[in-house]
Amino acid sequence: MRAIIQRVSEASVTVDQERIAEIGPGLLVLICAMQGDDQAQADYLVKKISKLRIFNDEAGKMNRSVGDIGGSVLVVSQFTLAAETHRGNRPGFSTAAPPSEGAALYGYFADQLAAIGLPVQRGSFGADMKVSLLNDGPVTIWIDSAER
Repeated sequence: MRAIIQRVSEASVTVDQERIAEIGPGLLVLICAMQGDDQAQADYLVKKISKLRIFNDEAGKMNRSVGDIGGSVLVVSQFTLAAETHRGNRPGFSTAAPPSEGAALYGYFADQLAAIGLPVQRGSFGADMKVSLLNDGPVTIWIDSAER
């Protein structure tokens, strides 16, 4: 699985002009399941992301996790993280998991974050979403579970 993690002051998702999810300070996680991924990859990302110390402590150093600051997580599916760009100018997405598998892993990932006590909001898998965010820092980190 691949994830883009953004430290945000706030973030929201709108579908068909209706706001379906929003958070204050915390993490916006854009997530993509790749072919061959299973719950082990999702579990790895849950552990890594939940403990990622990218929030400032009282000395201004990135030393706190989203749980440490009482933050929330907004999880948004984004199959375009599977983009293959090495040939031509039109990205290919054949390495992304099929939609049914991607949806299941997306749901599992969000459920596991909630199970460890983090407040979690979700986008709508497969929908045309409008994602708004105020990136704090900016801090943006990319993680691929295949590189663990």
